Amino acid sequence: MACENAIVIAILFYTPTLRAPMFILIGSLALADLLAGVGLIVNFVVLYVFNNEVATLSSAGLLLATFSASVCSLLAITVDRYLSLYNALTYHTERTLTFTYLMILLLWVLCICIGLLPIMGWNCVREQSSCSVLRPVTKNNAAVLAVSFLLLFALMMQLYLQICRIAFRHAQQIAVQHQFMATSQASSTRKGVSTLSLILGTFALCWIPFAVYSLVADSSYPMVYTYSLVLPAACNSVINPIIYAFRNPDIQKSLWLACCGCMPPRFLSGARTSSDV
Repeated sequence: MACENAIVIAILFYTPTLRAPMFILIGSLALADLLAGVGLIVNFVVLYVFNNEVATLSSAGLLLATFSASVCSLLAITVDRYLSLYNALTYHTERTLTFTYLMILLLWVLCICIGLLPIMGWNCVREQSSCSVLRPVTKNNAAVLAVSFLLLFALMMQLYLQICRIAFRHAQQIAVQHQFMATSQASSTRKGVSTLSLILGTFALCWIPFAVYSLVADSSYPMVYTYSLVLPAACNSVINPIIYAFRNPDIQKSLWLACCGCMPPRFLSGARTSSDV
């Protein structure tokens, strides 16, 4: 998880042309997933090597902060894609780099605050019976996090439905104006919708089972259930670079140049469509 996302960050950092708001948001997602991978290692070391209260609460806070930043970055990317279609004419003037950096700063400040909650008292260290499956977070606090996540997922789903609606409307308008482009445009639109379905479906399969389990379960449930549902959620941070970064033509070009110093012929020809993003 950490290595894969480190590659994405390195490509974005060392490629000056990848400075658009979309790539900055992808960088934020990659940083969150990279730190989540590091956080899992730190949490394992703390639990089985150090095993003291401050270290346990700190590692739990790191995981809360990084996975929260990952989910919030996914939401920010969704909002950015929606605005790029909804305000297509003014998007490039309104979505400046300064605005994007400010939004990411606020996002990370919020997630860091969430990560500080366990060490500031949001824990069940003194009362083990109140622990949730997200030990040392209490069951009530875990329920708040799970409900917040489900609300964020509902918002993402609504935005992606709006994106599909706008994309189909644009495709119909182009098809009416240029009848000979109808087939290719329909193919491009289907590709875009399939991409959105892949994004939303992967996110739901990875996170919703664990969120629902956090609502109904507590620390008395066997830990094997928790681990079996945490694993797909963690795997989402492995899948994110593939969906959001490595499928992007601009990042693919930079990756090819960095690895072998060459450019495949398919990048030298062919028009770019909205579904490539």
